[in-house]
Amino acid sequence: MDNFTFFNPTKVEFGKDKEQAIGQHLAEHGVKKVLLTYGSERIKRDGLFSVVSKSLSERGIQIVECGGIVSNPVISKVREAITLARSQQVDAVLSVGGGSVLDSSKAIAAGVRYDGDVWDLFIGKASIDSALPVFDILTLAATGSEMNSGAVVTNEATQEKFAIQSVHTFPKVSIVNPALMQTVSRDYLVYSAADIIAHSIEGYFTATVQPKIQSRLVESVITTVMETTELLLANPKDYNARAEFAWAATLALNGITYAGTSGFGYPNHMIEHSLSALFNVPHGAGLSVVMPAWMKWYHSRNPAQFERFAQQIFGLKTAEEGIAALEKWFDKIGTPTRLSQLGITAAELPAILDNLQGNAQWFGLAGTYTREVLADILKRAL
Repeated sequence: MDNFTFFNPTKVEFGKDKEQAIGQHLAEHGVKKVLLTYGSERIKRDGLFSVVSKSLSERGIQIVECGGIVSNPVISKVREAITLARSQQVDAVLSVGGGSVLDSSKAIAAGVRYDGDVWDLFIGKASIDSALPVFDILTLAATGSEMNSGAVVTNEATQEKFAIQSVHTFPKVSIVNPALMQTVSRDYLVYSAADIIAHSIEGYFTATVQPKIQSRLVESVITTVMETTELLLANPKDYNARAEFAWAATLALNGITYAGTSGFGYPNHMIEHSLSALFNVPHGAGLSVVMPAWMKWYHSRNPAQFERFAQQIFGLKTAEEGIAALEKWFDKIGTPTRLSQLGITAAELPAILDNLQGNAQWFGLAGTYTREVLADILKRAL
């Protein structure tokens, strides 16, 4: 087990009706005026916006609305929101939605405090020295953004999908009420399951130091996600299944499963980021295509861990059997496993490979993931 520092300052309020106290949480942090970010108008139709507005107004907190944040969030919207936040002189950002809204909110919070263009923070041109406090009410479990400091945004002009991370962008308070997630569509439920599994396996398979306790934690997350996904497909109103699914999503990327692990990368995310940047595919759907193809290419580099995966997750013996079983499970729940299912053909591989050159550099994986290697992996996904 390698040395590590674990730090996570986010307060998580988990459970039914927790969103009703959002005003109290912001007031405790001295917030007087908040930028309320969200995606579609659904939060107004289903009454959540009304609940949040009432809680905030009871504490005398003014609201500045910023809706229209899309899945696979874009930097142009972040820039627009930064301008609005500055002009209205807000002193916090409240995200009401899924990971895309929250990632955008973190970028907005950092960008408001930075004098240059916010994209500078994504390309390493400048560091994040401060940010507005961020709060969130989660309506979809997948990214784990509610309990980490990361945020991923696409620059639609350059077709780059990069991330920021800073001690200043951890949410102050995250409200996770599984009951608010019952209307998530079947498609986004299964895409979310793939996303959580991808967060779990990156270090599990690629780390040079992977403690057994961490492997066991990862396996617990994955088996929980698989079990609860099937329960929710059968009964979307199963609160307990929804709750365990949501907490598994949080645990997959809040630092717990990576403590003591070292020497790992995020190759599956590196590859998928090009797919969603170029073709705007749902992130989880792209990951369920990439993962089996990458695993087929990579497994001989860490055979013992792949055999462990097959045994612990599926009760099988060989690496190949475990990979096939995961791919079969993705097919079973209805998340794609082939590029063709995303509308991507062999003719588009050169453009993807061109885009991936920048991703490989940004992720620090260019030495291993050459154009030839990436072509091999992508061809396995056709």
